Amino acid sequence: MNRFITSLDKSNALLQCQNKIKRAIKWRCKAILILPVLLFSLFQVWGQNAYAVQANIIYRFTKYINWPDEKKTGDFVIGVVGDTPLYEELKIFTSNKTAAGRPFVIKKFSGSASAYNCHILFVCEDESASVKRIVAKTAGTPTLLVTESEGLSRKGSCINFIVINDHLKLEINKTNIENRSLGIASELLNLGIIVK
Repeated sequence: MNRFITSLDKSNALLQCQNKIKRAIKWRCKAILILPVLLFSLFQVWGQNAYAVQANIIYRFTKYINWPDEKKTGDFVIGVVGDTPLYEELKIFTSNKTAAGRPFVIKKFSGSASAYNCHILFVCEDESASVKRIVAKTAGTPTLLVTESEGLSRKGSCINFIVINDHLKLEINKTNIENRSLGIASELLNLGIIVK
C-alpha cells in the first residue's frame, strides 16, 4: 500500500511538473505573439510623439519669425500639405493658444493647390516631390515654408526638419526666409544648422 501511495505521489508530482511546463510554454508562446504587437505600438507612440514635438516647434516659430504688417491681422493660419498626423497634432497643440493674440487656424492643402494662403506652410515628406511647385506658387509671399526631407532647404524651403543621430535638428536657409519678406530672430538661427 505504501508503494502504491508513493507511486501516486510520484505520478501527481510528475503531472504537476508537466502542467507547469505546459503553462510556461503557453506563456512564452503568448509572449512571442504579443511582443511584435507591443513593439509596433511603441513605435507608433514614438512616431506620434515625434509629431507632437514638431507641432510644438512649429508653434514656437511664431515667436521667432517676424511677418510683415499686412500679415499681422486676422487668424494666424498654419497650412499642412499632405496626409500626416502632424495636422491633428497642430490642431490639438494650438487649440488654446494664440500667436500675438490671434487665434490659430490649421488648414489642409493638397500638393496641387492653386494657392496657399497661410503664414506657415508645412510640407510632409510624402509630398516632397511637390516642393518645387509649392516654392514657385508661394514665391514672393510672406509664407514660412517648412519641410522634413533631406536637402529641401537648398531647394526653396525656409526651415527643414532633419534627423541626425536620432536627434531632430533644423536646417535654416536665411536667404530663403529673407526672400519671403520675413525676419528671423538670432535665437532661432543659433538653434539651427545654417544652409545656403
